[in-house]
Amino acid sequence: MGFKILKRRKTTARKGKSPDRGFLSFHNTSEVIRVESLLKENGWDVRVMGPPPELRTGCDLVIEFPLVEQLNILRLLEQNKITPLEAVPVDDPLLKPVELFKTKDFGQHLMVRAANMKLTIDKGTLAIVNISGGGCPDVPYLAESLVGKEIRQAPPPKELGHTLCGYALQLAYEELMRQCSC
Repeated sequence: MGFKILKRRKTTARKGKSPDRGFLSFHNTSEVIRVESLLKENGWDVRVMGPPPELRTGCDLVIEFPLVEQLNILRLLEQNKITPLEAVPVDDPLLKPVELFKTKDFGQHLMVRAANMKLTIDKGTLAIVNISGGGCPDVPYLAESLVGKEIRQAPPPKELGHTLCGYALQLAYEELMRQCSC
């Protein structure tokens, strides 16, 4: 199967309209990971982003969520004994989230960086050729377990690692799977 890069949709700012997205910020990364899973399991369209500088309070991640669902989401979090630091509408153009992904095409190889973790594949074979970055103790284990495997047959990093680096590597893995339409 060949490699096909999907183009990202451009979003346009809606001047004069009320915000339709909000951010949830938390004390630590494990809360973000838990809340992301909980919200997705309950059918909400959410994504983890880097917070804009104005919202950096706890960890270096926020969850972007549909603002119209704020009360329902906060109710679900309360039922699960999770309290966000903040729930804020994204109504200021300066409150632009930091994109977690950077993609670099090296010709034969494609690398996706999510936070500080990098996952590189061979575009012809879709084999994982390199994993690098982060400073977590499970990074060498993740690299040993995944390098050399074809990305569609490799276990998802979240099944192997349990640190921020493992989580970031999972995000890079999902982005590569999306880009190669695997």
